[in-house]
Amino acid sequence: MAVSPKYQARGGRLVALITIIDAMSACWFGYCQGVFAGVLVSPDFLTLFPAINNGNISGAVTSSFLLGAFVGALLASFVLGDKLGRKKTILAAHVLNTVGAALQVSAYGLPQLVIGRTLNGIGIGVTSSISPVYLGECVKPHLRGRLLVIGASANISSFALANWISYTLAFRGGALQWRLPLAIQLVFPFIIFPIAPFVPESPRWLVLAGQDDAAKRVLSLLNNTSVDDESVMADYNSIKASMRLERAHRVPLTDALRGRDKLQNLRRLILSCGTQFMQQFTGINSLGFYLPTLLHERVGYDLQTSKLLAAVSGTVYLIAALFALPVIDRVGRRKLMLYGTLGMAACHFISSLTLKAAQDDPSRAKTFGSVAVAFFIIYHAVFAPTWGGIPWVYAAEVNSLGWRARGAGAATATNWLLGFAVVQFTKVGIDNLQWSFFLIFAILCVTFLPVVYCFYPETAGRKLEDMDEMFVRNPSWFVFGREEMTQTTRPQAFVDAELARISDSEVTIVEVVVVSDKDKDEDKKCSV
Repeated sequence: MAVSPKYQARGGRLVALITIIDAMSACWFGYCQGVFAGVLVSPDFLTLFPAINNGNISGAVTSSFLLGAFVGALLASFVLGDKLGRKKTILAAHVLNTVGAALQVSAYGLPQLVIGRTLNGIGIGVTSSISPVYLGECVKPHLRGRLLVIGASANISSFALANWISYTLAFRGGALQWRLPLAIQLVFPFIIFPIAPFVPESPRWLVLAGQDDAAKRVLSLLNNTSVDDESVMADYNSIKASMRLERAHRVPLTDALRGRDKLQNLRRLILSCGTQFMQQFTGINSLGFYLPTLLHERVGYDLQTSKLLAAVSGTVYLIAALFALPVIDRVGRRKLMLYGTLGMAACHFISSLTLKAAQDDPSRAKTFGSVAVAFFIIYHAVFAPTWGGIPWVYAAEVNSLGWRARGAGAATATNWLLGFAVVQFTKVGIDNLQWSFFLIFAILCVTFLPVVYCFYPETAGRKLEDMDEMFVRNPSWFVFGREEMTQTTRPQAFVDAELARISDSEVTIVEVVVVSDKDKDEDKKCSV
């Protein structure tokens, strides 16, 4: 699936197209997360599917999407990502997304609805794992954080859009109120598939697959230069040398999973999964899927007002996410995660206490309920530029080339599995624990602060090939107090190491050419 070189995009235009594919994949992901909250409270939907009124069944139907996404992330991680390539994997998953969406829109029975959500979930699980990796492997370090955050912002924008569509249709009756929002997601394939022929495969995957000439061509397209240009050869040699380093230190999988490899792939995998674990237990999916229900049943707002407030919260979420663009590379991943945990903990504490006050004093329930709603919205404003996008960026950066698809897939699988668990117990938790349910998330956010501070190295400002050097040079799991592991600018030691890798790679290439020429001369002598 490719176009003639005459029509092939190059340089900034090519990077823009790849970013659009990632952004649209993220949009589909965000829309699927946001749309079902409105569907769950639509009268026609509840009439057609009365079993949804049962909290356990409601949780199961909602979570089927998340469970499917967990399976999809595992498929991306260990089956598709490295075998098919990044681009083909993304496109295959979007075909599955399209089928799943069509089944949901046309559902008249609960089994069809669940199957459609599960298939949709599998497709989203694959794309949410591989799409950030694909973009991260195609762009320069100084752009990588910002462009990956564009994907996260696109995710949030479609989440907000889903909430506004739900609110707009709340004033209409009948099946249109829930079938149209589900059908709108079928717009995304009409944007993604026409762009696909104009974008290439990831150059780093091509090197991994042994397609070196194709990798050089892609690097030349991304750099908007010729294949023989010095910048192309420098990038290629750095990637190739990094891959040779990984292969030189390769150990059996069992040893890698015991932490016995020099590149510390297990540690990097745990760091990736850890960001997603912490993201889920900040409570984002509990509010994302159940905020309208919470406002309607616990705070006392009518259905339309509940949907309006959820839409307003989604819009604030989107605006706040845009603040990550100018700061993610300047402030760095570590500091944003640290600031975010403190802010979210404060929001959950205040929301919990005001919900308790509303429960204890019914005469002032409206006032205290409004304060709780305000801090739920502030929570989204804090989450969006910090924990909203960084886990996806971090997993696409920190893993080695050979483990990048596995690491990103395992991290995404962690996100979806824990998202499944959180959504499954949220409704039951709110029903039973009431105001104290969100106190759990407040306490968890506080515990995440020392975890990030002690164990998470900075990845901003580094080339992807620097990550191996970073973990080889710093085998201790503790990173605090080590400037090389926490500074946001690229350490000079990593620059020197890259120059050495490129130099060694060039020498190796020359040696191979010389040996090849000698073999040819000997063959000629033998033939004479």
